[in-house]
Parts: sequence; structure tokens; C-alpha cells
Amino acid sequence: MKKPTIGVLALQGAVREHIQMLETCGARGVALKYPAELNLCQGIIIPGGESTTIGKLMVACGFLDEVRDASRAGIPVYGTCAGLIMMAQRIAEGDQPLLGLMDITARRNAFGRQVDSFETDLVIEDIAEKPRTFRAVFIRAPWIDEVGNGVRILGEFGGKVVMARQDGMLVSAFHPELTGDERIHRYFLKMVEEAR
Repeated sequence: MKKPTIGVLALQGAVREHIQMLETCGARGVALKYPAELNLCQGIIIPGGESTTIGKLMVACGFLDEVRDASRAGIPVYGTCAGLIMMAQRIAEGDQPLLGLMDITARRNAFGRQVDSFETDLVIEDIAEKPRTFRAVFIRAPWIDEVGNGVRILGEFGGKVVMARQDGMLVSAFHPELTGDERIHRYFLKMVEEAR
């Protein structure tokens, strides 16, 4: 079967690192610079960055409605860090453009500022391969305050939800693309395969 093409929204964040991880996993990663390129993709990744800026750029570049429509048409979407915030239906504070796809409430910069960034080992549900833990990199990270009925919690840290899935949507408050561990990207590619 032809390897899937995964588009990484190239407005801000670790675009190159996501593409490298996808290529390592056997997929084709492309940097999405124009909404028309979404037609080439079987999956979409929204990387980290600053969520208010990403939201404004998505509106200005015409991505907000197009990504929303692609997700509702069944294209799997994975949001990391600021991507988690963008995918939320609600944010706990502030006002900014959101995709509003997942039934979650996100809290921006929940773990603190840039100087409060950290790494820790997490147990991630559905990732059974050894090692059992995943080294998670949190950079000015959000967390999920509330989840709706259709949302599965996949990872928690300090009693806070930091990874979740709802149908073809996946979010993590941390950055798996900044590690050498491919397991979460492979998990997302399995979601893409199931959707195909």
C-alpha cells in the first residue's frame, strides 16, 4: 500500500522535527503552507508554538475552516502543545481563534512559563511497546481541564490530563517530535491507516 502523506501545518513550531519523525516511521511528511495542499494529505499535524499567533495565522492564511472541514470529513488530526489548544472546543482563559474540534477544555501555559519547561516519564495508554514509559518534553505546556464523554484520556501527569483521543483526533501537551521515540507518531499513523 502507498505510504500515507501527512501534512504538518507550517505556520510555526517544530515542523521539520515532525516531518523527520514521520519519514522515520515510513510516512511522507509535507510542510503545509497553503490550504489547497490539504487535499494531498491523509492526516494532519498541528505543531506547537504560540497558540494565539497560530490561531491568527490560521485565520489569515485560510487554514482554520479548511482544517476543521478536513477533520469533520474523517481526516485524522494530531495537535501537540499549542496544537492541543487549537483543537479544543474551549479554553479556560482568554479568547482566540480555535478549531473547536475536540470536546475538551484546554488551559494555556498551565505548567508555567518557558523557564518552567521540563521532561518526565509518562505511561501512555494504548502504547504497550517497551519501554513502558515515554519521555515527554513539556515546553510552556497546556493541560486539559475537562474532557467530554467521547474523549479517552491516554496520559496524565500530576493528576492533569496531558494526552487524549476522540475518534480521529489526538492531542498531547508535550512534544514527542523532540525525542528519538517514534511510538506516538506510529500510533497516529495507525489512526490514519484505520481511517483509510
